[in-house]
Amino acid sequence: MQNFQGKTAFITGAGSGIGLGMARTFARNGMNVVLCDIRRDGLEQALGEVNRLGAQAVAVEADVSVKEQLQRAAQQAFDAFGKVHVFCANAGISMHGVPIEKLPAKDWEWVLGVNLYGVIHGFQTFVPHMREHGEESHIVNTASIGGFRIQPGWDTGPYSMSKYAVVAISEALEQDLEGSNIGLSILAPAAVNTGIFHSGRARPERMGGAFKREESEQFAHLLHEGLPPDVVGERVLRAIRNREFYIFTHTWARELLDERHARVQAAFDECEKWYQERGMEPPPR
Repeated sequence: MQNFQGKTAFITGAGSGIGLGMARTFARNGMNVVLCDIRRDGLEQALGEVNRLGAQAVAVEADVSVKEQLQRAAQQAFDAFGKVHVFCANAGISMHGVPIEKLPAKDWEWVLGVNLYGVIHGFQTFVPHMREHGEESHIVNTASIGGFRIQPGWDTGPYSMSKYAVVAISEALEQDLEGSNIGLSILAPAAVNTGIFHSGRARPERMGGAFKREESEQFAHLLHEGLPPDVVGERVLRAIRNREFYIFTHTWARELLDERHARVQAAFDECEKWYQERGMEPPPR
C-alpha cells in the first residue's frame, strides 16, 4: 500500500499506547480510523484526539478474546466506512512477575485469550472481508521482542509464550496470503512508553475481574524511557509501505536474538558431533 488517503484502518487496543499511536499516525495520513478497545473511557478520549487531527473516526467497544464481540465491532466498521484496508491486531496484556508454575489458570486463559486469540479472531474476521473487496490491504499483528527471546529474571514466560505464538501464527498466515493483495507484518517492539503493565484494570469478570499489580521500578523506568507510541506508529506506516514482514523498533535487540541464535546453532553442532561419535551419517532431508 502506498496511498492511504481515504482508506480505513481498524485497530484493536486503540484506547491508549501503541494502538493510539498508530491511530494518530494513520489519521495524519488521511485514513479513516476505527478505534476498538475493551475500555469505553479510554476509547472516548482517544476518539477525540483522532477527530481533532481531522480524521473520520468511530469508536467501538469489544473484548477481542470473544470472537463474536470482535465480529460485531467489525460490522460497525463496515457500516460506517464500507471497507477496511488495514487491520492492526494490537490489543495485548502484560503478564509478568509470577513464575509460570505459580500462575493461576484464569491468568493463562486471559493472556492467551487476548494476546493470541485476539489475533486469531482478527484475521479470521478481516481476511475474508479483504479478499472479498480485493483492494490493497495489510494486516499488522503486534507481537513483541519478547516473542523472539525470553529475558532472564523478568518472569514474563506466559507473556512471551503468547507472543512467540503470534510470531508463529503470523508466519503461517503469510504463507496462506501468498499471491493475494493482502500484506502482513509482525510488529515486535521493545520498550515503548505505554501503560501495558496496568492492563489488569481491564481483566473481564469471567477471568477473575480487574486487579492492580504493583509496578516494579525496573519496568517503570523501562517504559517511561521507551519510545513514544506515535514514533512506533510512524515505523508501522513505513513498514506497510515497504511491505516489511518483521517490524523491529530497537536496534539493540539484535544482540538478544544473536545470542539466542548462537545457542541454537551450538545445539546443531552438538547434534552433528553425536552422529560422528556413532559413526553414522545424519538422515537426509
